[in-house]
Amino acid sequence: MRGLAEYVMNGRRQAIIAAVLLGVIPIVNLLNPVVVGLVVLRRGPLEGFIIFLWSLLPLLGWYSTGEFVPLIMLLSISGLSLLLRETGSWEKTLLAAILVGVGFSIFVHVNPDQIEALAELINRQSSPEQQSIQVERLQEVIPDYLNGFYVFLSIILLMIARWMQSILYNPGGFQKEFQKLRISPKFAMLLLGMVVLSRFEVFIPAGWLLYMLLPMLFSGIALIHAVVARNRMSRLWLVLFYLLLLLPYSLQFLALAALIDSLYDFRGRMNKPA
Repeated sequence: MRGLAEYVMNGRRQAIIAAVLLGVIPIVNLLNPVVVGLVVLRRGPLEGFIIFLWSLLPLLGWYSTGEFVPLIMLLSISGLSLLLRETGSWEKTLLAAILVGVGFSIFVHVNPDQIEALAELINRQSSPEQQSIQVERLQEVIPDYLNGFYVFLSIILLMIARWMQSILYNPGGFQKEFQKLRISPKFAMLLLGMVVLSRFEVFIPAGWLLYMLLPMLFSGIALIHAVVARNRMSRLWLVLFYLLLLLPYSLQFLALAALIDSLYDFRGRMNKPA
């Protein structure tokens, strides 16, 4: 990844070549938005817009075949990287990612063909007696989980772009920046209120719940990373932590830990002199 970052930052021509070539290759085309994000973060919106236009070419080709995820990633990461550059705030960027999720929801609602095809594919693997009732249920559930995953993936790809910027121009800077990520009390309370409304489907659809939990989840992950780094603990603790996230209800506990941290600022208390 360092080699890719160095190549992209060598000049506009190299960035265009990298974006176009990466955009042509399946799966790897998700690195196409990362290139744009890196350029925006380092060189600003004007240069980023030029690379964005070139990056569109292969992704529009994929979109014409029904593969819309890379194009949506490009649009979301371009916007989020610009916001991160202008504000320097991961908190505001993660909150803006909720709007990305809402955009995904609108897109899927307007273009249901992909979801219907996926539901039919899953349904074919079911027994005949289940098939009559499963398609409709799948069409209700799949968009929520897919859209939540797309928002999560957008944030991860943006973090990769920020990390690539860091390894070239500010070694270790991304780790320090990430470990400071914390949702302020006012936004934490706002998210909590939105989660409650979503749970009861008051003004906010239940399917948007995942979008509103993600800022708290990333804040919780940052808290764990900060604790491990502050106490100079082995990285095996981080491996164990990520394994524990696979357990039932672990994400709920992580979001709760992040909410409590928003109110009590554990990292600030740890850094105070004894």
